[in-house]
Amino acid sequence: MTEALLFMLGIGAVCGILLSFASKIFYVYEDPRVAMVENNLAGANCGGCGYAGCSAAAQAVVAGKVPPSVCVISSAEGVAKVAAVMGMDPGTAETRQAYNMCDGGTRASNKYHYMGVNSCKAMSVVFGGQRDCHVGCLGLGDCVKSCNFGALAMGKQGFPVVDDNKCVGCGACNKACPKDIIEVKTMSDKLLKFNQLNDPLAPCAQTCPAEINIPQYIGHIRNGEYLSAVQTIRMRNPLLLSCGRVCPHPCENDCRRGIADEPVSINQLKRFAADYEMNTGSRIPIKCAPDTGKKVAIIGGGPAGLSCAYFLRRVGHQVTIFEAMPKLGGMLRYGIPEYRLPKKVLDWEIEGITKLGIETHTNVRFGSDFGLGSLMASGYHAVFLGVGAWKDHALGIPGDDLKGCLNGIKFLSAISMGEKLNLGKRAAVVGGGNTAVDCARTMLRLGLEKVYMVYRRTRKEMPANEVEIVASEHEGIEFVFLAAPSKVVGNEAGEVTHLEYLRMELGEPDASGRRRPVPVKGSETLLAVDTIVTAIGQAPDASFKEETSRRISQLTLTRWSTIDNNPETMQSSIPYIFTAGDSATGPALVVDAIGGGRRAARSIDLFLKDKKVEPVKESLQKKRIEESVFKTISGVQPIKRAVMPELPVSERLDSFIEVDLVLPEDQALAEAERCLKCCRTCYNPDKKSA
Repeated sequence: MTEALLFMLGIGAVCGILLSFASKIFYVYEDPRVAMVENNLAGANCGGCGYAGCSAAAQAVVAGKVPPSVCVISSAEGVAKVAAVMGMDPGTAETRQAYNMCDGGTRASNKYHYMGVNSCKAMSVVFGGQRDCHVGCLGLGDCVKSCNFGALAMGKQGFPVVDDNKCVGCGACNKACPKDIIEVKTMSDKLLKFNQLNDPLAPCAQTCPAEINIPQYIGHIRNGEYLSAVQTIRMRNPLLLSCGRVCPHPCENDCRRGIADEPVSINQLKRFAADYEMNTGSRIPIKCAPDTGKKVAIIGGGPAGLSCAYFLRRVGHQVTIFEAMPKLGGMLRYGIPEYRLPKKVLDWEIEGITKLGIETHTNVRFGSDFGLGSLMASGYHAVFLGVGAWKDHALGIPGDDLKGCLNGIKFLSAISMGEKLNLGKRAAVVGGGNTAVDCARTMLRLGLEKVYMVYRRTRKEMPANEVEIVASEHEGIEFVFLAAPSKVVGNEAGEVTHLEYLRMELGEPDASGRRRPVPVKGSETLLAVDTIVTAIGQAPDASFKEETSRRISQLTLTRWSTIDNNPETMQSSIPYIFTAGDSATGPALVVDAIGGGRRAARSIDLFLKDKKVEPVKESLQKKRIEESVFKTISGVQPIKRAVMPELPVSERLDSFIEVDLVLPEDQALAEAERCLKCCRTCYNPDKKSA
């Protein structure tokens, strides 16, 4: 017995010695951080992160393959603890959420009857699926089956509905969908998402320069969800109060209802939602991504600069706006009169943007008060140039320098800043655009007895918004059409007394498609006036290039003095300088500037992340999806379009009180009901005719 015991002890000792040597030879080191990271993960082993359990995910974090936010169901506190273990910034990654881009579903017609396997993936193999719409949802719910968190359900209308409270952004639904209907994106991804050729988009949304999801926000209004409508608009346009007042709504030209009836009053509904938020007296909280540590200088606080600053701040960058004028707003403040856009409304809107944490400096001019070199020395990583188009085109005729000759933008700016001008009793405004109309209507409100608008073509060719022309007619502006100014006549004191013009007749169409005006020989006519305001166009002021910095002198301009750039990325000839708005395009719509500012923000974001600055793939910029453009439409009953309420003429000419008013709630709801809730090819016919 003793021998057996000793024998067993000997074997044990030998094994111990061997194992001791083996542990030295075959020693496998495990980083203690793996266990620490795993202890701070959710512990669900759900696989939503793409790894086989929390242990594997922890090893990936320690190996640097994934960020601290790898766990899709972890809390912000948990992410911070993992980041602390790794000595990393917990805020470098945003949470992701799934969202469905298609709301067609069973509304879309079928090209054949499918009798195969109950799977979207199987159906898609057969001619892309049974739906006529080749980018729409197939409706068999592969995405729903793939979700381990119960965040997806197939809605009554045959497309998946995402429960934001349950979605963890794991991406399983996206992988399961054969048509990429479900996308999984961070807030920043959504903010900088641009319309693409294969997106399920209504015609109106394709036309909108800001690319707003119009049917979605109208749907919110229809359901009484006014603040949700505001949030939908603000995903693409931070200046909805201003746009609701001054946008000429090109989207309404492509409203599908307009084929068989009057188009939906899209812009009035935008204003209704925007005014609703303002009138509540409180703001909807706006989320921003964690700070990236990158700094961007925005030169110019107009609509393009404000838009660019807003989106850059929301995706986490530090932004500073430098503005030459006393206040932010650009042409919104100094080029649009108070009766169209009250300054208190503009102030409220701009305050909501700057309160996101945007630093501002006013009364500082680029090229004289500061330059490109000082910005770079101050640690800015990129620059956005949105200096606008403030340089008025001169009339270029004899006498246009007499006392009483003014330029349109300078005139409107002076009035906006409260300057007192001696305008006399009679005035002529030369031009036919929105600036000319604004000048003429402003002078009426300043007490002039007679205001003429002198335009070398006819009313039909006037580029001003139709609603503004009609308002001018109602207010008593006298139009002098087919008249080309030839000389300004003055008295001995050098003051304007008359505007001489030649009568014109329309000849052949020019490059713009409008018939070219041709002067009638010997038709000189005198118009007795005290003031002449020229509003025939503007150009950017590129005097900032005269700055001593050699680098800014390398910035390329076009022959129109606009900043030369790639129109798809907004990047200039200097890689870290981007541009949009009037300084890039010349005078254009406010909504164009807003869309351009957001597009520039996307490119700046790529640049700051050391990614290639490249265009949006298959961007729908200034294009239309051919299959979505209908020539005829059925199931539409004529329903009277909402009429914009406005202040009576008798109550508005003696002040600058706002003329166009907001729709009452009942009319806004009725107008929202007129929307057909269009998608790419499907829509809801009117209930009366269904």
